[in-house]
Amino acid sequence: MSNLERDPVELVCPPEAPGPAQITVLQPRDVPLGGPRAMNVRRTLPQRGRTTIGAWCFADHYGPDEVASSGGMVVPPHPHTGLQTVSWLFEGEIEHRDSTGSAELVRPGAVNLMTAGRGIAHSEVSTAETTRLHGVQLWVALPDAARDVAPFFEHSETTPVEVDDAVVRVFAGSLPGIDAEASVTVFTPLVGAQIELPAGGEAWIELDPAFEHGLLVDRGPVTATIAALESEPDAAPADVDPLAVAGHTTHLAANELGYVALGHEGVRLRAGEHEPARVILIGGVPFGEELVMWWNFIGRTHDEIAEFRREWQADVIARGDADGRFGRVDGYDGDALPAPELPTVRLKPRA
Repeated sequence: MSNLERDPVELVCPPEAPGPAQITVLQPRDVPLGGPRAMNVRRTLPQRGRTTIGAWCFADHYGPDEVASSGGMVVPPHPHTGLQTVSWLFEGEIEHRDSTGSAELVRPGAVNLMTAGRGIAHSEVSTAETTRLHGVQLWVALPDAARDVAPFFEHSETTPVEVDDAVVRVFAGSLPGIDAEASVTVFTPLVGAQIELPAGGEAWIELDPAFEHGLLVDRGPVTATIAALESEPDAAPADVDPLAVAGHTTHLAANELGYVALGHEGVRLRAGEHEPARVILIGGVPFGEELVMWWNFIGRTHDEIAEFRREWQADVIARGDADGRFGRVDGYDGDALPAPELPTVRLKPRA
């Protein structure tokens, strides 16, 4: 998905220190993605105070939208650099096309992962058969050692695994205790998974204590409980259930994202008594590199971002050149998306 904000802010993302022991609740902000029939998304990453969770650096949550009234998703060819896009649907169907020649449908239960590397262009359009559109679009920042790789695209089906009352689908990386590692390529240790619970259902989800995690609630509410860390004065004895004695419990409403810092070996999730729940779990080793994010580009400096924009405008928008950094998307009936204007002054990092 393109970031269609008219005035995207250049965001410098310094390496972040681990957060507090309790779950921190991050609220979404509504972002209209262009035009009079704009598709609205709820964005929880990046935001002030939390720009990454592991290498996950962008999270848009949309729908359920009735396509008859919203117009569905029509995102013209647009560029990316230095990142991977992860497309995951709950309802509907989207056609993906990119400048590597890939053409693939995104459907519930399968993941589309596109590695932009040094540069790629792609389009996304909901299909004529889609009546409701509902899903998440996630970005993963590529580490410096991998950010100039040649672009490529992967599509993979996922396997449902029962964990207590939950059904879990791992769509990126791996999750402790689940023998269903995703078959798509990642460049840093991370996890992405869907967790579904019936009304009143409960599950203990194992976590890698070397990861920080985020719990994005699609359908809720959800009660999340983590153990007190050993360094805390109220930590439970080793032979006692730590959640029963000294757990930290947080109630997460639909669309909220709960941040879980390093050091936790699991989280207990419980759905409300009358409604099923669905949660997207993301996590990874803290990303120890400074990033500059603007529009659909990730780089390391302002000048680098400006050069990406110049090449997109000169090679694709002005000339339709298929041989430049971003290539050409074949099969899309329409023009590529021009880049917004950069500010006339060098932007400062967001506080």
